[in-house]
Amino acid sequence: MTEPEAAGFDDEARLGPDSGTARFHRGRLLVATPLLGVGPFYRSVVLLLDHDEEGALGVVINQPLAADVAEVLPDWGSVATAPATVFSGGPVSPESALAVGVLASSHGVPPGWREMYDRVGLVDLDLPAAEVAAAVRGMRVFAGYAGWGPGQLEGEIEEGSWVVVDADENDLLSARPQDLWRAVLRRQSGDARMLSTYPDDPQLN
Repeated sequence: MTEPEAAGFDDEARLGPDSGTARFHRGRLLVATPLLGVGPFYRSVVLLLDHDEEGALGVVINQPLAADVAEVLPDWGSVATAPATVFSGGPVSPESALAVGVLASSHGVPPGWREMYDRVGLVDLDLPAAEVAAAVRGMRVFAGYAGWGPGQLEGEIEEGSWVVVDADENDLLSARPQDLWRAVLRRQSGDARMLSTYPDDPQLN
């Protein structure tokens, strides 16, 4: 199997179902294609938390690290969703912790909550964990994040480095994050679904 050319992705694979010609994709997933190759985004699934004319920000949701949240942030270990490890959120500011949670109810918002989209938002880790625990049904802690400047992500999408698809609320809190790359692609159609069959080592195919 040869690496797919950028022209090989149709509009549905680039923009996802029912997205029309939307330019910005906050609350959606970026799924890395083989064009990205080896690096921090190899087979990554990025949840876009913000995306507008000024750029984009997201977190990689399928790269758990060895460190437990309880080891790094003891008070938050019981709030983090299993597997309760710190995740590598991206190459920007990897020494900084960023927490993303899902509200248990739209009526109960914890102090310091910063809504990103729907029931997903940023959790203020400077607050006592007990003030947040009852308000969220799950949370991930990320070391670093992924960021793009104005027009940068749009260019990468156009060249075929990313497939943009709709997110399921459970993707962020998946019990098997290491399987997300194939799992997300398999629920798509067309070219995007075909990518899920791409071998780990194309030289062996």
